[in-house]
Amino acid sequence: MKIVVLDGYCLNPGDLSWDALREFGEVEVFDRTPAAEAAAHAHGAAAVLTNKTPLTADTLARLPELKYIGVLATGYNVVDVEAARRQLITVTNIPTYGTASVAQFVFALLLELCHNVKLHSDAVRAGEWSRNADWSFWKSPLVELAGKTMGVVGFGRIGRSVGRIADAMGMRVIANDTYQGDLPAYEGFRWAPLDQLLRESDVVSLHSPLFPETQGMIHAGTLALMKPSAFLINTSRGPLVVDRDLADALNAGRLAGAGVDVLSMEPPAETNPLLAARNCLVTPHIAWATREARSRLMDLAVGNISGWLGGNPRNVIK
Repeated sequence: MKIVVLDGYCLNPGDLSWDALREFGEVEVFDRTPAAEAAAHAHGAAAVLTNKTPLTADTLARLPELKYIGVLATGYNVVDVEAARRQLITVTNIPTYGTASVAQFVFALLLELCHNVKLHSDAVRAGEWSRNADWSFWKSPLVELAGKTMGVVGFGRIGRSVGRIADAMGMRVIANDTYQGDLPAYEGFRWAPLDQLLRESDVVSLHSPLFPETQGMIHAGTLALMKPSAFLINTSRGPLVVDRDLADALNAGRLAGAGVDVLSMEPPAETNPLLAARNCLVTPHIAWATREARSRLMDLAVGNISGWLGGNPRNVIK
């Protein structure tokens, strides 16, 4: 069996191994595959692994030998699942690998917004503290999170992990989700409609999947509901937020700050307004990318193929 990895570099830039896949057959790994070359790179493969390389209906139609697609991520919008179903191609994803890493990164962004650690460290290195008349100084307002409200939009695995951390830091937690599930154990938690959550929260953290109904859910109108002192964090999907509207709110002082690890287009155009917005942290989609999380992703990808080959496929996209 021939297995092709279309865009393996982000998962494995060299610190992991593809050897476990080679137990199943011949493996060809491409660091990157432009969309126009996907069919050529996947030619003759029975199984294809992709992270962000699109597999459209037209591409799939040119791959008659393809029987399995493994998405190396949780989101699977890069695959035309209906077209795959028509061709009897099994499609799987990996839903659980990055929960701890992404939740941790939410607070990396949030704590930087609260304390501007890098700004103050750079000031010390530049001699500003040494020249200062006082034993302590700060260059920006400092924010304590205890007692404030964390609003979590999308209360799945990652959202719940964010809620647990927020609760441990003394924050009140409210959440919004179409599927509510079990109540978390910590005290004071409650569900809230989205508009109420946006009005009440001091921090809003987005963890919704990208669907037509969630695309652009954070726009000028919903941003206007938020407190001017609030922070917005997005480690989920860039298109949940209208970039221009968020930049305008930040630049006008209608929002205190934002931390975004995802953008509407990745990599962004140099003209993306968030790159120059006031008090906006933009990181290059790295919340998922700890070695620990990538190692789990690799193991789960191998497990998905193994299950499919053994007649017991797991994490199948229905």
